Amino acid sequence: MALTFDDGPDPLWTPRVLEALDAAGARATFFVIVPRARRAAGLLREMLARGHEVALHCTEHVRHTETSRERVVRDTAEGLAGLRDLGVEPALWRPPWGALAPWTREVAEGFGLALCLWSADTHDWRGDPARRMLLEVAPALRPGAVVLMHDGLGPGARRSGCRQTVELVAPLVARIRAAGCEPAPAGEIAAKGRLR
Repeated sequence: MALTFDDGPDPLWTPRVLEALDAAGARATFFVIVPRARRAAGLLREMLARGHEVALHCTEHVRHTETSRERVVRDTAEGLAGLRDLGVEPALWRPPWGALAPWTREVAEGFGLALCLWSADTHDWRGDPARRMLLEVAPALRPGAVVLMHDGLGPGARRSGCRQTVELVAPLVARIRAAGCEPAPAGEIAAKGRLR
């Protein structure tokens, strides 16, 4: 199962998520917003040094279904260039909100990116307690599942921070292992053809 985090890196919350992952002995994929990544380049280096995967979320957090193809192409090109400047060559792309326009897959292919959505949503943006999030996401935890969480606050978040997400990491990893699986970055699971 893949643990994934969107909307970071955040200078306050991403280090706490990284510590929680370290404590649980788990690795994850971070879908980053490029201007935030530029401001926190040290966090990107730390993610990679700890064995995590860094992937593209966006430059601007816009819905593809409400934006022109040309704008998304520019956004993606700028985002990839920004990540390459930081020493990251992403293979995966998660569009904001998982909103796909009819042409999003073509744009991904044009940039050599694989789209990675999710199959297990924690809805952590609502600010629910970790216990409630775990109960709600548990039925979707099966081999190849992609778990969506956030290490930063994006548009539409109904919470003031990511404390509940940090608190969710340990019990979520324990639940995944109890199901006989090991959390891993999405790219590793995709390479084995097991991503759902």
